[in-house]
Amino acid sequence: MGINEPLNRKLRMALVGGGQGAFIGRVHATAAILDNRASLTAGALSSDPTRAKASAPDYDIPSERAYGSYQDLIESELRRSPDTRVDFISVATPNHAHFEIARRAVQAGFNVICDKPLTLNVTQAQELAEAVAAAGVVFAVTHNYTGYPLVRQARQMILSGELGEIQATRASYIQGWLRTRLEASDQKQAAWRTDPARSGAAGCFGDIATHAYNLTRYMTGLLPDQISCHLRTFEAGRRLDDYGTAVIKFQNGGLGTVTASQISHGRENDLFIEIDGTRGSLVWRQESPNEMILRQNGSPHRIYTRDPNAPFMNDAGKAACRLPSGHPEAFFEAFANVYRAAYDDMCRRAAGQQWETVDTIYPNVWDGVEGMLFIQQAVASSQQDGAWLPLRYDRARR
Repeated sequence: MGINEPLNRKLRMALVGGGQGAFIGRVHATAAILDNRASLTAGALSSDPTRAKASAPDYDIPSERAYGSYQDLIESELRRSPDTRVDFISVATPNHAHFEIARRAVQAGFNVICDKPLTLNVTQAQELAEAVAAAGVVFAVTHNYTGYPLVRQARQMILSGELGEIQATRASYIQGWLRTRLEASDQKQAAWRTDPARSGAAGCFGDIATHAYNLTRYMTGLLPDQISCHLRTFEAGRRLDDYGTAVIKFQNGGLGTVTASQISHGRENDLFIEIDGTRGSLVWRQESPNEMILRQNGSPHRIYTRDPNAPFMNDAGKAACRLPSGHPEAFFEAFANVYRAAYDDMCRRAAGQQWETVDTIYPNVWDGVEGMLFIQQAVASSQQDGAWLPLRYDRARR
């Protein structure tokens, strides 16, 4: 591990965002190099040129490739020879900047790994997906919870029919950090997440409910049909929702719920999903990610642990593991699994080979569009007192 066949070298990464005071940019940078298959060689780390350049030493980015803007980064890297320019650009900025940065990078021919949600609205998301298809680049979206070994274990179990027909899902993501108006003190993470101009049409639902919805889609493969949603802003003066619940009708007749909160005292990052099939039920919780429970009537409950050497682990679960059992793998490793899978396709692209662009093991641009449709229709339904609205989306070339 460490060399990408058939390139016989590491991929070169540029990071946009992630400057001083940022959270997710540092996560991207750490996950991207975890398997020694990429090196962070360039960056435009802030929208403020001075801060962007000042942040570069924190990432060991050389001064000549520490750019003051993403435009300068893209233009300057294009002027470099193909054997020195970056292979992909990671977008780790607040939501409102994703679309323009990603579109410019795609149109310039760079592969892209973008944080979620994909854009500010569905129109932008669809335009970006069309640009990706036209440019023929690799595009991944960091719905990072799809990278956990037992999530991938469950996905393969479900898609192979081990749980029978999936009839009901319950997914929730519960936090408490915005119980007070933290944004009023201009705390960086709270300020942009509660600002419609930078976050988009939804607050809590755009930030974390999208993860719960994406996890449901990823693990079950169920196709959505309709959504009914109620959003609330319980903290007076806040401009976006901080709590909400949605009910989803799936095309197979099944039902799902998605609940998200950022105002629940003492809750941290409690992403939880329970999936009911005709032959069994699965339960997985992100705060205890190395265990998964399988329940079947008449049988003892089974606890699956993350163990790449165990015979009960399937190929997808094993492939996502890095450590033996008993040594916890978690957030960074799951994030890195999204990167690692995208790297495989970047190498195929570089070698002139074909690669899957729609149904990938990592979340792609089409998953990003679906996430934006979920946000849009959830907000619209809530504005109509929970009216049922369409949620179907046909991916390109599906």
